[in-house]
Amino acid sequence: MHELSVCQDLLRQVEKIAAEHGAVAVERIVLQIGELSGVEPPLLERAFTIARAGTVAKAAEMEIRTGPVVVQCTECGGRSAVPPNRLVCTYCGDWRVRVVEGEELLLLSVELDL
Repeated sequence: MHELSVCQDLLRQVEKIAAEHGAVAVERIVLQIGELSGVEPPLLERAFTIARAGTVAKAAEMEIRTGPVVVQCTECGGRSAVPPNRLVCTYCGDWRVRVVEGEELLLLSVELDL
């Protein structure tokens, strides 16, 4: 389960942010996870409960937001949301597309207790 190492890296970032702002605790962490990121939100949530122990985020809540997979066609230029298992242009049907959203794992916000 690589979600545990993802959580550990995430918490290193969060602890750095908390230290930079002189926070005594982290109350909430908000993430954006794309469907093609390779990270499973339920597994990440379980790993978070383990990884946060003994950190400044030991009592923090984690909110996970997911978004659609969006592709842009290299042939017609169309941009559309598609199912993660069907990466084709919805306008012209071409398979030569570029994923523009859906592969991300972003730290959107951190709520600190100062």
